[in-house]
Amino acid sequence: MTLHLCSLLVFFMLQALQSSTINSINASSPLVQNQTLVSGNEIFELGFFTPDGSTKQYIGIWYKNMTPSRVVWVANRDKPLERTDQSASLIIGEDGNLKLLDGQRSTVWSTNVMVKSNYSAALLSDYGNFVLQDRNANIMWESFDEPTDTLLPNMKIGINMKTGKKLNLVSWKGKDDPSFGRFVLGVTSETPSQLFIWNGSSPHWRSGQWEKTKFVGIPAMDNTYYNLQQDNAQGTSYYSNNNHNNSIFGYTFISSEGSLEAVYWVNSWFTYYKAPAPDKPCEIYGICGSFGVCNTSSSPICRCLKGFKPRSEEEWKRGNWTRGCIRELELNCQKSTNKVASMTVEKVMFWKMELMKLPDSADLLITYDAEGCRSWCLENCSCLAYSYVNAIGCMAWSKDLLDTQQFSNGGEDLFIRLVDTSAGVDVDVVADTGSGVPLRTKLIISLSTIFGIILFGAGISVCGLSKWRGKLRKMTISRLFQSMAAAIRSKELPRETAWKEQMKEGDASKLVVYDFDSIRLATDNFDAKNKLGQGGFGPVYKGKLNNGKEIAAKRLSSNSGQGIAEFKNEILLISKLQHRNLVRLLGCCTEGEEKILVYEYLPNKSLDAFLFDSKEKAKLSWAVHFRIIEGVARGLLYLHRDSCLRVIHRDLKVSNILLDEKMNPKISDFGLARMFEGSQVLVNTHKVVGTLGYMSPEYAMGGTFSEKSDVYSFGVLLLEIISSKKNTCLDYPGQHLNLLAYAWHLWCEGRGLELMDAAIVDTFSTSEVMRCIQLGLLCTQDLATDRPNMSAVVLMLNGESDLSQPKKPAYTFQRLQAHEVQSQEGSIRSMNTITITTVEGR
Repeated sequence: MTLHLCSLLVFFMLQALQSSTINSINASSPLVQNQTLVSGNEIFELGFFTPDGSTKQYIGIWYKNMTPSRVVWVANRDKPLERTDQSASLIIGEDGNLKLLDGQRSTVWSTNVMVKSNYSAALLSDYGNFVLQDRNANIMWESFDEPTDTLLPNMKIGINMKTGKKLNLVSWKGKDDPSFGRFVLGVTSETPSQLFIWNGSSPHWRSGQWEKTKFVGIPAMDNTYYNLQQDNAQGTSYYSNNNHNNSIFGYTFISSEGSLEAVYWVNSWFTYYKAPAPDKPCEIYGICGSFGVCNTSSSPICRCLKGFKPRSEEEWKRGNWTRGCIRELELNCQKSTNKVASMTVEKVMFWKMELMKLPDSADLLITYDAEGCRSWCLENCSCLAYSYVNAIGCMAWSKDLLDTQQFSNGGEDLFIRLVDTSAGVDVDVVADTGSGVPLRTKLIISLSTIFGIILFGAGISVCGLSKWRGKLRKMTISRLFQSMAAAIRSKELPRETAWKEQMKEGDASKLVVYDFDSIRLATDNFDAKNKLGQGGFGPVYKGKLNNGKEIAAKRLSSNSGQGIAEFKNEILLISKLQHRNLVRLLGCCTEGEEKILVYEYLPNKSLDAFLFDSKEKAKLSWAVHFRIIEGVARGLLYLHRDSCLRVIHRDLKVSNILLDEKMNPKISDFGLARMFEGSQVLVNTHKVVGTLGYMSPEYAMGGTFSEKSDVYSFGVLLLEIISSKKNTCLDYPGQHLNLLAYAWHLWCEGRGLELMDAAIVDTFSTSEVMRCIQLGLLCTQDLATDRPNMSAVVLMLNGESDLSQPKKPAYTFQRLQAHEVQSQEGSIRSMNTITITTVEGR
């Protein structure tokens, strides 16, 4: 293998016997020509060098006694000295900083850090780390924090999402030119992280996901000396080579040709790993395009995944595979432009592929086991494939499958979602993938295409249903939801007794029908000490079932005019929705006049109890704030685009964001939510419901709502999370009407950061906060068409998409008093922001 070698200056080597070494650099002892700084055990050496064939001179570090010599760090890589300049020196300046001076005493390079005094000194460690320390040996600067093209043992590269600081390796421009080259090696911020090589801004190679001991895309990787540490709470991901006690001399570097090379010393330098390698074309990122798979042992090396065909047959035959493949048979659930097709149900299967380097751009679903992972993918139309890796968890893909490779050994199992053409299209069936675990078969009856399907023993079809009868044959809860949906659309509801009986039947959706006595016992007869909160629906109580499971029981208040409708709506919707950022409904109780919803119990109460409490909000770091924002965004994206039922929430606010034990957000309260068809953009209602301060202008004033109504509420929510202030508060500086007006004012004056809550001022990332503020203003723009959809919002949050300049938000409509808004065609739900979890869980 060709090594990235760099010999020392020829005349410098000839004069080696006349040169001298020093152990440190200080104010009275600079490093000059023909001198080198050596580490304690003479493993590393620092000094002036000139690459072969170059006329330039640099300060660098190399292994001292190993030839050919290889420079592992360069100080002035972008500001070289002339080779003829023999008066250059590396000194400790009057300000205590390390400085490289040319022959004219001009500063070419400096550490440029805040130094308390000039009693500083620079030393070289046996690990190759060049450090500047004060008189108390405190390190003020180190070369490990400014890597060039080489990763030494015990050094790290990676990213800190809080500060935005990246430690990347950047290749030399050429073998004789240490200046910045085209290739960058770094660590991605996703979970799990990956190593990436970029050629400029384009992906060139990736390692695959880290699975605790190795990378999925490097099956033969020796995990003894490599490690990747990811701390989601701190927002950091760092990769390192571990070499305890310097027992092995070696390094990893990014070559000027764009290869990651791992080298170690055994009497001479030996390259034991190189990627991408000339003899392994499959390692080039995306060589087979989207939905293509590469296999080095095959001819040709690229083929389409099962169920896919080349996008261009002619290009494919010529060996140009980069345009990738397309589906032979499109998934019906993705045919949103064809309303009839989108309502047709198909038979679905997962095709198992073994020994795989998993595709790029995975979404991690940490709360799911292997079975749950498969079920989640099946029930989410946007899920194109999934994989369950024991050391990682559930990963799903909603984007084009890219950079997929099949190995001869190692790798992981990947399950591709396909249309099963072996049977009809009247039911949705998950086929056995051959993994040895049988998959559950589900029947999902389409609400709009069941003209000839008999739901009831009496032979009444849903489309012709004009009234509900009390004596119904047994129905599964799954079918009950379908018939309820039809009834809601036709404005007809079953008699309560009949509906109650239906609720107690089958368990197709795993929704439990509890008896009233079990709920009463669990809550100590609805004791006041177990009351978690009070909402417009009714009180919520903490409970503990006989099996020890903690629950939250929402009890319909007898004087709630909207309770029954909300109750049915919530069962209909939330039982069909499964996402880690949505609260989970466990079951219900419909005994007598009692109507109770039973949820998972979330111990960390609701978001408003933290944000608007002077003591509690100090417990939330910016990392937690951002995780909550991101989680809510992903939950909304699921509701709008990825779930089997497309849903508008209509009451998104801080009190409806619940927090689990790890402070992960879960959207709750679906009593006001509405389903909409794939082709629908706007929906009109004669009854405006929601909470003042969160309703979009077009909804509050005209009763028109859409996905963009939720986007508006999300924008308000985002600004409230950043500022820890309520939108409807009237005590903003300058007598601004509300939070939106205040945020807009600060943004226009370039003082956006002043919106940030002072309680977390010392822990946030400036760029991240400013991006969130700008996004909040984009989401609350006057016209719905100006607001981004939730797909774009998620991309913007992660820095994967540029943000446009926001227009002035609509906040003047909130000058209306409550009675003025209620004078619209309908009425508005309770103006208070009481949450269902106002008391901290015990």
